[in-house]
Amino acid sequence: MLRHYESLGLVRPTGRTEAGYREYSSEDIRRIFHIESLRSLGLSLREVGRALDDPGFQPSELVDDLIRQTRGRIAGEMELLTRLRRIGAAEPADWEDVLQIVALLQDLGSESAGKRQRAALSSVGEVPVPVEALVEAALSETDPNVAGALRWALARSGDGGLALLAEGLGSPVAEVRKRAVQSIAEMPNGEATALLQEALADADIVVRRCAALALGARGVADAVPTLIDMIVEGTNDVDAADALSALASDPVLADQIATGLVDRLAHGTVESSARGRLTQALADIPGITTSRALADLSHDEDRAVALTATYILKLRNAR
Repeated sequence: MLRHYESLGLVRPTGRTEAGYREYSSEDIRRIFHIESLRSLGLSLREVGRALDDPGFQPSELVDDLIRQTRGRIAGEMELLTRLRRIGAAEPADWEDVLQIVALLQDLGSESAGKRQRAALSSVGEVPVPVEALVEAALSETDPNVAGALRWALARSGDGGLALLAEGLGSPVAEVRKRAVQSIAEMPNGEATALLQEALADADIVVRRCAALALGARGVADAVPTLIDMIVEGTNDVDAADALSALASDPVLADQIATGLVDRLAHGTVESSARGRLTQALADIPGITTSRALADLSHDEDRAVALTATYILKLRNAR
């Protein structure tokens, strides 16, 4: 090491002994320690020489650059660690399995939507993609076809992804929370239902609507208010009405839904188009409460509402 430093001109021995050994003064040794200290910060030997020999050298810019380089190395190492953990989680039987997993992980991160979709669809094969990678991809995917394939793969990977998707519900980004809800909606177990119920209280209205549609299909009454709001606002109103219809298979819920729809119709601030959608939503809600409401609505001041209610009543009476 000392010979290398000498060849670079970083340090020179004060002299030599009669036997030809290098002789270093206390100042030489002090400089050697300075060289080692600067090297420990990640400086190259050329940068060390400049720092020690240039009186005008300013360290701030170089230190900032070293910080950036170090952060880049840490990020790279963390990425490698994540990749290795995912490969380990897949429990490959041999190196052929390892290579297949690596190829799938690379394709999941490809710029090509087609490659990402094929990777998602093939991820439930003999050597599956680790569920952590599927969740990460699902929460970041913007292409609807690829996103659908990822949700399909997650649903078939078991319940292992639910905990990670639950973390996605806590993301500060509303779009990520929405994707988490859409993925959880594909999982039919009770834990998934509980997570969807939590999402009904999300700060973002789009996330709440996604959760309500999923919960409506599961027969969860908590979704009713949000579904009715969606009909009033004309946002996915057909899907919301279908969800209410599914919920109304329970007679108790049918009365609750009918009452909720009629209450919204009674609000004087509801626009004419919204009143029409609310009346149409009553068509698939069974029960006496609905029939009475439609009879009253057939005399509504809004002619479109009255005609719609009359037509629905005729269809119900003809059954």
